[in-house]
Amino acid sequence: MTKPTILTGIRANSDLTIGNYFGAMLPMIDMAKSRSDECQVNLFIPDLHSFTTPIDHTKLYEQIIHNARVFAAAGLPLDNDNIHIYRQSYITAHSELTWILDCFTGFGEMGRMTQFKDKSSSVGDDRTSVGLFNYPVLMAADILLYNASYVPVGDDQTQHLEFTRDIAERMNARFGELFTVPESVPKQHEFFGKDQGLRIKDLANPNKKMSKSDDSGKGVIFLGDTPGEAVKKIMSATTDDKAEIHFDPANQPGISNLLQILALLRGQQLEETTGEFEGESRYGDFKKVVADEVERFLTDFQAQLTATDDAVILKKLGTSEQAMNEIANETLLRVQRAVGLRPKAE
Repeated sequence: MTKPTILTGIRANSDLTIGNYFGAMLPMIDMAKSRSDECQVNLFIPDLHSFTTPIDHTKLYEQIIHNARVFAAAGLPLDNDNIHIYRQSYITAHSELTWILDCFTGFGEMGRMTQFKDKSSSVGDDRTSVGLFNYPVLMAADILLYNASYVPVGDDQTQHLEFTRDIAERMNARFGELFTVPESVPKQHEFFGKDQGLRIKDLANPNKKMSKSDDSGKGVIFLGDTPGEAVKKIMSATTDDKAEIHFDPANQPGISNLLQILALLRGQQLEETTGEFEGESRYGDFKKVVADEVERFLTDFQAQLTATDDAVILKKLGTSEQAMNEIANETLLRVQRAVGLRPKAE
């Protein structure tokens, strides 16, 4: 019996933040380790998605390889044959299937996508790319090429997963059983667990999440920051004038965010961390504790990153890409035959 496939990935268009690391990458790696006996795990680097919004293209290739290094430094077992890590653009079927799916997708469907409306509203129509508009179709191709049943998605991606299910069912109804339809959002949550980890907030504005696309970077700790830079950001973090530490995200978002960061860095339950500092009044002393932990984490992680072996990483990418091309091309050929681009199999 064929193992079910899990598919997930993180964009490679900029340095990752500690929010990406603790909220997405570590849970992703833990999931891969725990599920690899029962599932095929596809961790892909979505490099084609990287320029749906403007980036510095001179740095993209290095960022793609850096993304793979970060996975390795964070503990992804590169010797596990059931875990694949690959670059999206190295499997050309992603682009080819996207075009075919585009032609069965309605303009209105894409225009209703919340993420597209949010991102395009900030830059205007003339600067919004068609790539951003049909991003969900490429995401659907990413999933459907590999017969993936399980795709861990955050709240901002559930609409895209629902579209993937819709387009798969639409194509299956018209042309026969072309695609495995991924499980519904409730079943995804049941499989992975609804809790996708704490969302770290911006240090300068704790009412918004820490984002790698933040222009100023003042409230963002990147994995590439020097430990000294990160310490300064923690010590400058926005708090409040209540002069008493409580975990209260509504009324004390800055302090609550620092408590969450400290719990993640220590590998503690949030309740254990908050209990240690509850009622304390010296914000500066508390920030120093958090800053020391951040400094220790970045020092250790960056040493692990330096120690990664590019030859081993490139070999794993190549092996995974060869295997993924075989699966993806088989799916693509099935679709090409169904829509009349290739002769029917005898």
